[in-house]
Amino acid sequence: MTNDSEKRIIDETVPSALAGQRVDRVISLVADIPRAAASQIIDAGAVLLDGVVVKAGKIKVTEGQRIVVDLSLLPEKQLPAAEPNIKVDVVYVDDDVIVINKQAGIVVHPGAGNPTGTLVNAVLAIYPEIASVGDPFRPGVVHRLDAGTTGLMVMARTKGAYDSLVEALQRRVVVRRYLAIVWGEMSAPSGVIDAPLGRDQRDPTKMAVLAGGKIARTNYEVRQAFTLPVSCSLLECGLETGRTHQIRVHLATLGHSVVGDVVYGGARSVLSSPRPMLHAMTLKFDHPVTGIEMEFHSEIPQDFAAILEKCS
Repeated sequence: MTNDSEKRIIDETVPSALAGQRVDRVISLVADIPRAAASQIIDAGAVLLDGVVVKAGKIKVTEGQRIVVDLSLLPEKQLPAAEPNIKVDVVYVDDDVIVINKQAGIVVHPGAGNPTGTLVNAVLAIYPEIASVGDPFRPGVVHRLDAGTTGLMVMARTKGAYDSLVEALQRRVVVRRYLAIVWGEMSAPSGVIDAPLGRDQRDPTKMAVLAGGKIARTNYEVRQAFTLPVSCSLLECGLETGRTHQIRVHLATLGHSVVGDVVYGGARSVLSSPRPMLHAMTLKFDHPVTGIEMEFHSEIPQDFAAILEKCS
């Protein structure tokens, strides 16, 4: 995809993952804008499909078609604003980094469908200097947790800290350990799931194991196995890479979806949960300025503990 910052043109060939989708949905995904904004762009005659002006958002695209979107008619995207009324649990802060224990249900940064009410909006109210750190539309964000995932994540307060932490993640030297409750009994007490991930070809809002996807590795260890009220397991998982939905997809691929994960087959009435039972319990990294090893641990939240109490 090419994105001209002055003309604001998106020029993309429709991949197989988006084949059969409505053109307004495709525009929403590739441009990261709400569906309503995509409809406005279409109504303005600013979308070409194989060189022909698109007249209606309901038209479905096919693989290999060329879609060109002129975003210049779209109102300027607003930078995230500080929202002091959002609760945020800061477990550590210094001049360079902020370590947060994220609650369930909060999105990390604004995006299509979530323009406000995010963790970034909350942190801006406390540490406004992050506005100039990293991507201005997701300031300070070094890595993310899914909306339903709880636990530890680090944000940067300075450009130097941001660059250093991003590089550390790329070198895979940041330790991130998770607890997950999954359906069924694992066939081995520990293991490594090495399976590339990409956009699900049937539903581009989801991820899937794909032969041509990005390298993704998750290690796991069984902490406890349960038989009642149904067979399930408590796992400790480690990220060797950090792809979108990685742990959830890898475990679902093995037939052990995370309990409560409605997206990847983990929702069952026998042990109902309001969210995926996934918690980022350990975060370890070298401080980006001092080089001192920093290690943080987060106790499981109440809803996670409540599910465990039902198991034996």
